[in-house]
Amino acid sequence: MRLMTGVQDPIVRGRFNTSAGEGSGSGGCFVYQPDGNKPKVLDVTLSAGGSEKDVESQIGQGARRLPEIVPGGVGYYGQDGSAGSTQAAAVLVRGDDLLIVELVQGVKGRDSMADVVALMKLVAPKLILDVRPSPKKTKS
Repeated sequence: MRLMTGVQDPIVRGRFNTSAGEGSGSGGCFVYQPDGNKPKVLDVTLSAGGSEKDVESQIGQGARRLPEIVPGGVGYYGQDGSAGSTQAAAVLVRGDDLLIVELVQGVKGRDSMADVVALMKLVAPKLILDVRPSPKKTKS
């Protein structure tokens, strides 16, 4: 976290519910500056509501496709288009699971996009527990 955010002694809050057999996991982990204002520098969020269609739409608009991280998962990553911005995010969808890694404040001179992809590779297999390909949805 220190390399990605440049923050020494960050405040870390949050938790995840990834109980197997209870549907999609949920929760979040949030990293803050240690000062009194506590601006957020990084967050990882897991929720329901993932859509492969949304992923493909973002890729069609210029986001980069994530490599396969979990079987059956698709995703994208990108960076804020502002000059000099260190903000980047990676999004992974598998079935109904939606996992977002957002680096709100990165370190100038580092590759923020590579950082969010690397963190996604670390956390996704742990947070999306059932890594078997999800069954195809059928029309009723």
